[in-house]
Amino acid sequence: MQQHHHHVNYLELPARNLAQTKAFFSQVFAWHFTDYGPDYAAFSNSGVLGGFFQSDKTSNTNNGAALVVLYSSDLEQTLAAVETAGGKIKQAIFSFPGGRRFHFLEPSGNELAVWSDN
Repeated sequence: MQQHHHHVNYLELPARNLAQTKAFFSQVFAWHFTDYGPDYAAFSNSGVLGGFFQSDKTSNTNNGAALVVLYSSDLEQTLAAVETAGGKIKQAIFSFPGGRRFHFLEPSGNELAVWSDN
């Protein structure tokens, strides 16, 4: 993978339950994981490389955390897949200038969002 000066290169998020988080993102978003010991798993096939580290903390906008926003070409299907895999909808689908999105909590409690074009 080619590296680009000053581009986002890697993203790390906490995970209360690493196994559940990996299973969730594998099932819903087809992310791939590589384990680096019992407390860290790197992910790929997500648009940006990153990883989850074992932690009791969560990434949530209520705490001032940055929001990771994923794209979907079928927002309703993705919302259903999030719920089926054990995710909790934090904010139902809503419109914003340029599209629609929803926010969810994955099994470790991290908040992410998914958006789609109008």
